[in-house]
Amino acid sequence: MELEYRNVLALAYVGDSVYEIYVRKYLFENGIEKVNELQKRAKEYVSAKGQAKYLKEILDHDLLTEKEKQIVLRARNHKSHASPKNTDIITYKMGTALEALIGYLFLSNQKKRVDEIMNFIMERE
Repeated sequence: MELEYRNVLALAYVGDSVYEIYVRKYLFENGIEKVNELQKRAKEYVSAKGQAKYLKEILDHDLLTEKEKQIVLRARNHKSHASPKNTDIITYKMGTALEALIGYLFLSNQKKRVDEIMNFIMERE
């Protein structure tokens, strides 16, 4: 089975970790070394609200290929039994869609593409 047709929640699970590593690395490289400050600033990026905002900007700038858009749509539309704690379901699904995209790109060895998308996100702040 091709990777883009695999379970989007599994892709999001992997993407969540990859996304967080990029965020932490970016913050550390930009001089934030106090753990409390790292955690506080990272939350701006890794929360469902932050991820949904960045995905919207990616979509608004038409940065995704058709295959990438399909993955985002599948993840966003996936019937989830999870109940988000601190946000509404639509924001949660958008965050999951961004994570699935990053997971897909990472697992398909498209590191350059992950870098491009993550650099776009990091440039937003």
